[in-house]
Amino acid sequence: MQTPLILASGSATRLQLLRAAGLSVTAQTPRIDEESLRASLEAEGATPRDIADTLAEMKARKVATNLPSALVLGCDQVLAYQGKAWGKAETPEIARNQLRTLRGQTHHLLSAIVMFEAGKPIWRHLGEARLTMRDFSDTWLDDYLARNWDSIRHSVGGYLLEAEGIRLFNAVEGDYFTVLGLPLLPLLGYLGTRGFIAT
Repeated sequence: MQTPLILASGSATRLQLLRAAGLSVTAQTPRIDEESLRASLEAEGATPRDIADTLAEMKARKVATNLPSALVLGCDQVLAYQGKAWGKAETPEIARNQLRTLRGQTHHLLSAIVMFEAGKPIWRHLGEARLTMRDFSDTWLDDYLARNWDSIRHSVGGYLLEAEGIRLFNAVEGDYFTVLGLPLLPLLGYLGTRGFIAT
């Protein structure tokens, strides 16, 4: 890529996915108060889809303001269940309560991308995956949280599908990259169509 590509995120997983796909990309964590923005959006009655999209745009905008010559990718992921948007659990107890609520149920992961060029949004995409949890025991859940808290504390939903979190589920429908927080195929398609990457 001749145009610099910046990932407006502190997510090591997203950065690794982009680099594994052969993209030259650097990351810059945007300084925004994500929790206040989310709370404000929820107070205004925003849907989980709108929350994911808006937060992705705000992250990209924050970084793009100082880098007008770069392509900037903002990303956000929201867990949607019964019309509500869930974020990351702050403590193991909150994670336990969330996972007990989701046990035996189906929820959705919404992964938004917004791309900025010359300081303005030029493309956006929202991927959606549908996940159904199995009816695991409280004992297994407690052991799972004890073993995995350090790795799942920064993950929406309290699980990593690419690790032991896969054992929470009976079924996963949708794009695997969307579950990881970055709908990679639509992004690569857009970059190719625009001539940013070779096709």
